[in-house]
Amino acid sequence: MKRLILPLAVLLTSVPLAAQTPEQTAEAALREAPVWDGHNDVPEGLRNRRGNVLAGFDFNDTTHEPDPRTGGTSAMNTDFKRMAQGHLGAQFWSIYVSADLAEPQAVLETLEQIDVLKRLVAKYPDRMMLATSSADVAAAFRQGKVASLMGIEGGHSIGSSLGALRQMYALGARYMTLTHYKNTPWADSADDKPVHGGLTDFGRDVVREMNRLGMVVDLSHVSADTMRDALEVARAPVMFSHSNTAALTDESRNVPDDVLATLKDNGGIVMVTGVADFISEGRRSWLAEQAAEKARLEWLWQGQPGKVAERLQVWLKDHPPVAVTVSELADHVDHIRAVAGIDHIGVGGDYDGWYAFPVGMEDVSGYPKLFAELARRGYSKADLEKISSGNMMRVMKAVEAYAAAHRGDPPIERPVK
Repeated sequence: MKRLILPLAVLLTSVPLAAQTPEQTAEAALREAPVWDGHNDVPEGLRNRRGNVLAGFDFNDTTHEPDPRTGGTSAMNTDFKRMAQGHLGAQFWSIYVSADLAEPQAVLETLEQIDVLKRLVAKYPDRMMLATSSADVAAAFRQGKVASLMGIEGGHSIGSSLGALRQMYALGARYMTLTHYKNTPWADSADDKPVHGGLTDFGRDVVREMNRLGMVVDLSHVSADTMRDALEVARAPVMFSHSNTAALTDESRNVPDDVLATLKDNGGIVMVTGVADFISEGRRSWLAEQAAEKARLEWLWQGQPGKVAERLQVWLKDHPPVAVTVSELADHVDHIRAVAGIDHIGVGGDYDGWYAFPVGMEDVSGYPKLFAELARRGYSKADLEKISSGNMMRVMKAVEAYAAAHRGDPPIERPVK
């Protein structure tokens, strides 16, 4: 009997390679498809911390930025070093101003926030690139720059004017969140008492005009009825720039299952957020208990805020904040996949706009932790690439395609008052 002698090359290829670790799978996916994040509030931080003055601001290191609350310094969640560690390749920077402002003032301050973001990008031309299209994002990826898009957070920023909406688009804004924490005159917020039952007729025209322009309709912050109305009207994919699932955490800003199912038909995307309060029912319960204790102390010690603060600190020592895990955030990804499918998931951290995030994801360097957890759960490299940026790229292209097909449609007109 002859012995079969195989060439060395055949022997080597027949030996199975060591299986990649979840961390290696995540790393490979994020190198191929960098994170396209749906929401980051650095522009708001520049306003609050520096009055929009960029002189002296170093985006390479923001760990010791002015903090007006204390008169000292504190760390921001975002800078170039941590963006690189987190494989952040594209960012919708939030153009946010307070919903408490009168509409004309909100429009003015929104213009100022667009200005400061553009000045920030211009200050770092080797690291950032202003992006207003999917093609721009792809070009920034190729050049190794952070594609910098603008998303207006709250319909109060257009002052109930379709003309102002069109001008915000002309200035480069590529999504608008229909409300923030207060109702607009034409849409109900998730955090306010409903008055419209969703969208008014004008609100529906806002959605139609955004579709015509090629501006993504963002449904984070809106009431569930506003979500449903917008999805009924929209003819292009919508987004939730920073939201989680109501089935797992019944916060009013999270997305109910019936909306997730409709979103699948629409072709839209939910960009899961690291906001701890929207991830964990345990943390929500702790926040409710803290609020109840504060109200109790304020009733007992009326007119004595010092005593209230002192006793609340005692309570906090006995009831420390509930920590939220990356695994709990991954549970929301699992749920969206189960209801809407893998093609409808993205990431929207809300960094520099909130104060509590999952352990290990306290800043933008932590994105790989989530992707490694998903790989540990069996998500493939291709799945991870969809979640990191592929799905948002598809949504953006579809919104652009709808606008291109309707370029000849006249603008929607309403008489000014």
